[in-house]
Amino acid sequence: MNGKNKQVLLASRPEGWVQESNFKIVESDIPQVSDGEVLVKNLYLSLDPYMRGRMNEGKSYAEAMRISDVMVGGTIGVVVESKSPDFKVGDIVLGYFGWQLYGLSHGRGLLKIPTSDVSLSAYLGVLGMPGTTAWVGLNMIGEPKAGETVVVSAASGAVGSVVGQLAKEKGCRAVGIAGGKVKCDYVVDELGFDACVDYKAGNLKENLLKAAPNGIDIDFENVGGEILDTVLPQLNPHARIPLCGFVSQYNVDQPYALRHFDAFLISRVKLQGFIVGEHMDLWPQANKELAQLYKSGRLKYRESIAEGLENAPKAFIGMLKGENFGKQLVKLADL
Repeated sequence: MNGKNKQVLLASRPEGWVQESNFKIVESDIPQVSDGEVLVKNLYLSLDPYMRGRMNEGKSYAEAMRISDVMVGGTIGVVVESKSPDFKVGDIVLGYFGWQLYGLSHGRGLLKIPTSDVSLSAYLGVLGMPGTTAWVGLNMIGEPKAGETVVVSAASGAVGSVVGQLAKEKGCRAVGIAGGKVKCDYVVDELGFDACVDYKAGNLKENLLKAAPNGIDIDFENVGGEILDTVLPQLNPHARIPLCGFVSQYNVDQPYALRHFDAFLISRVKLQGFIVGEHMDLWPQANKELAQLYKSGRLKYRESIAEGLENAPKAFIGMLKGENFGKQLVKLADL
């Protein structure tokens, strides 16, 4: 195939906040397809907070990227050339090709997406990894029961927004924590949460007490730091914390030291970190339920879409600073 493949590489490891200088945009030849392989033209790229951890050199739950690696990330694309019996030209596939326009694959890890009236980008958000993360963490670790109070940080984001809506489906009181009045209004008025606390407005402790007057049974934790520390003393006995992320700590030199660690003992709290990729056996069940809620209009979502691969670094940095609204994507090409 003629043309060039554009890629975004990790140029250097960030010190503190990610800078655009930590990335390098290059062009290379489009890969040649061999027997058993498929060439995919990527249409959308998913940007997610976990990518920040992969940029570091230290120990984490996944192997660190090497300098000059293509930045990792989920993609939705279309097969443009195939020498595989399992895929044909025109198939829409969910993959993990990272920050580049084209990807080559033997087919392992590629998932065919049915063409329907569902936006393709939704398969990178509410019907993809973020939505499944919300479903697995809430149901398998949170174990919600009707009448309980569920608090979720980063409530307007790709994961948090789904957590609250699923909690409402279970008959729980859903309380979000988000940054700014606009996001909090969206969480309550559009997503149907019972309340949302604006952590940027000050008085986080007092406002959280008002929003969750009967204490907190489940804290779906996406942010960590001061927000988690504020939640801890308000946990009810035998509360559960699905630990999904620590976005507030990804760009700091000195990690936040919890002051209320004793709450884990006082309230006999269960805290469990989880990686949704380790629960692939649950994906079919999660996807089925999420799709049903979505098609019925009971599961809503919002997207922030940057245009063009060259704008991925800027969009990624903005997402880490909370500038996005909902799921952050990059549109790479038209179908």
